[in-house]
This record gives sequence, C-alpha cells and structure tokens, in this order.
Amino acid sequence: MNLATEAVAAVPALLALAIAALISAVVTWTSRPLLQRYALARPNARSSHRVPTPQGAGIAVISATLLVAAVWAAWANVAIPPALVIATIAIALVGFADDIVSLPVTVRLVLQAATVGAVVFTAPETARIVPAMPLALERGLILLAGVWFVNLVNFMDGLDLMTVAEVVPVTAALLLLGWLGELSRPATLIATTLCGAMLGFAPFNKPVAKVFLGDVGSLPIGLLLGWCLLELAWHGQAAAALLLPAYYLADATITLFRRIARREQFWSAHRSHFYQRATDNGFSVSRVTGEVFLLNLVLAGLAILAVRAATMAVTLPALLAGAITVGFVLRRFSRPQGS
Repeated sequence: MNLATEAVAAVPALLALAIAALISAVVTWTSRPLLQRYALARPNARSSHRVPTPQGAGIAVISATLLVAAVWAAWANVAIPPALVIATIAIALVGFADDIVSLPVTVRLVLQAATVGAVVFTAPETARIVPAMPLALERGLILLAGVWFVNLVNFMDGLDLMTVAEVVPVTAALLLLGWLGELSRPATLIATTLCGAMLGFAPFNKPVAKVFLGDVGSLPIGLLLGWCLLELAWHGQAAAALLLPAYYLADATITLFRRIARREQFWSAHRSHFYQRATDNGFSVSRVTGEVFLLNLVLAGLAILAVRAATMAVTLPALLAGAITVGFVLRRFSRPQGS
C-alpha cells in the first residue's frame, strides 16, 4: 500500500473512530442516572474505589463498537463474522447478569467457553498459527487461551482508566497494522471502532471515576480484542500478537500462578495484581495507569517493528525487549515507591 492509498484509507477509519467515540460518550453520559440506580458497585476490602460508583458503561462501549463497525462494514463491503457479533452480544449479556446478580463461577466459565468456542470453531480451517499441529488440538488450545484472555481483561479492569490505558494503545497499533496491510479488514474495523468507543468512555472513567465498565464491558472487550489479536496471529504475526497485550498477560498470569501456589481461591476477588499492589505501595492511580499506557506504547512500537522487519533477527530481540520492559514495570509496581 503506497502513501496515497494509506491516506485515503485513513479517512473513513478516522471518521468511524470519531463517531464511535461520540456515540460511546453520549450513551455513557445519558445512561449514568439509570446505572446509578440499578447497577451500583459498592466498595469493599478488595476494591480500588472508595465511594459507591455506577457500573455498566460497557453497554455504551460495546454498542458503539458494534454499531459503527456494522455500518462501516456494510459501506466498505467487508464481512464481519456473524459468530463474532452474536458471541459478543451473548458474553455482554453474561457480564450484565453477573453485574446484577453475581453468577456462580462454573456458570460463568461455561457460558464464556461457549461464546469463545463459537468464534474459534467457526473460523475457516485455513486460519492456522502452527500448521504442523492437528487442527482440533490447535483450536482447543486457542479456546483455552481465549477464555483466559477474556477473564484476564476482566481481572485487570480494577483501576480507573486501566482498561483504557491497555485497549487504546493496542487497538491503535492494530489499526496502524491494518492500514499497512498486515491485518484483515474485519479485524481492522473492529479494532478501530473499539479504540474510538474506549476514547469516548475515557473522560467518565478518569480518576476519580464517575462510572465503571462492569463485566458487561470488560468481558466482550476481552473477546473482541482477543479475536483481533488472533486474526493478527493467523496473519502470520504471532510475535506481534503476544507483544501487544504483554503487560496484561504477564500481570494476570503471574498473579494467577502465585495464588494457585499459595492455595488461595484464585477465582475469587482479590488485590494481589501488580497494578493493585502498586497503589498499595504509594503509587497514585494516575501514575500507575500512566506508566501502563507508556509501556503499551513501547510494546506497540516493538510489535510494529517486528511486523515490518519480518525477520527473526529483529523479532527475537523485540520479544526480549518487550519481556524486559514488562518485567521492569512489574518490579517497580511490586516495590514501595522510592525504594
């Protein structure tokens, strides 16, 4: 794609991003009184907030994402997988139910696995990451990874602007890769509108947050973002698909294994993620999310570099640099400020 073509392609993308941001902001603003009445998140010992705060603004984010993506796809004659749209709505309903009545863990996992499986197992058989691996085994592993990714996005959504600081840089990088022809058009559409929707939500979630995403937002965001990253891996860019969400993957996965090793009820709410420990160690909320945002910009740059270089001589050092950078931030978060 030459520069002129890229410039022309950027116009509808930026317009879709802006419209998604506007819709998300308007729906979030108008729904706050209703959420205040029926979906109030009350603080407890494991919470990062101190006053009762409405949750459920994920309805605005997901509605804006899917609506604008659908209109854009129809205009551009791009087919977004129906299974993805249906699964996103279904998992949002699961999250909404959990926000209101708190579903049992087993029920949540089964429903999440069903929605992720609907996306994974309806993908074309030609979509492969490791062609030498039996297809059924690869799809099974992707299913497990998908369920974990959906949940880790939910787990990490525990601080004002945290999910914005993660999702915006990742989706912006995916948008850029789409412009460069390194990502499928459906995934580029979803990444663009999700980026815009999160930007529209951001002003309401900055410290001190006026509203939270809730599970109705974090779960489908995890599904959509995970699918975009999977599309990137299916496009032959598995290293970039690992680099982009590396901070979330590291924080959530290391925390999970630590809790399992300590024989804790790892499925229950807690305050042992690195970003949560950072606030306990004297870091302000704004500083934590600011450092996560900057880290994600670095990871996005490394991912784009690896994709454009298309050589192991660059990809391996990029992966190593990403691991070192993430490790540095995790270490900072786990130590008292000033030590």
